[in-house]
Amino acid sequence: MNKLNSDTPQPETEADTLNARLSAYRQQRAKQRPDFARAYDRLVERLAKLSRGEVGPQVGEPMPLFDLPDETGSLVSLASMLQSGPVVVSINRGHWCPYCKMELRALATAQQRIAKLGARIVSIMPDTAQYTSGYAVQNDLPFPVLSDMDLGYSLALGLIFWVGAEVQQLYQDAGVELEKYQDNQGYFLPMAAKFIVGRDGLIKARQVNVEFRERMEPEAIIAALEALRGA
Repeated sequence: MNKLNSDTPQPETEADTLNARLSAYRQQRAKQRPDFARAYDRLVERLAKLSRGEVGPQVGEPMPLFDLPDETGSLVSLASMLQSGPVVVSINRGHWCPYCKMELRALATAQQRIAKLGARIVSIMPDTAQYTSGYAVQNDLPFPVLSDMDLGYSLALGLIFWVGAEVQQLYQDAGVELEKYQDNQGYFLPMAAKFIVGRDGLIKARQVNVEFRERMEPEAIIAALEALRGA
């Protein structure tokens, strides 16, 4: 287990919001690793300047289709998932990312409510099946985790970025080996994002987090699905 995620905190109570837990973890880690906190702040500032507003597909636009392998190697397509209802597409940084772990566990807690609204959830991350295999089971995730090989899908969404030399060195020192996890030497990651896609393939709601230490609340996802159902 690498040093970055070895002390990922567990949610304290179901009443806590996801972002309250993420903020508490962020503050805890800033005390333990101020070098990471400063580097992440600089990275987020750089991404905010580069993005200059909204990035990725917008509400009302078609969601680009995907055919990506799950942890067993079976291909999963967005088109097939949409046949049964709306799909919540979660773009995640990797199996090693503690913020993603907390977010996906929060989605797992909300999964039954999401399913009652006729929707399904899928997580997409750039790690190969070697590292996503068993991830859903280990983290009690009742939805598939797909491998975005060489970040091709994230690139199609316009959400790919280079972590930068500073963060790359910190990751290497901490044992976060992106080159092994992704089977390439690029040190690129996707921006954390959520897309709620209707059965018609159009994006109904979305949130792209340049500040990856913040995420879309499950309650906001549920509200978007309820609005879609009532439309």
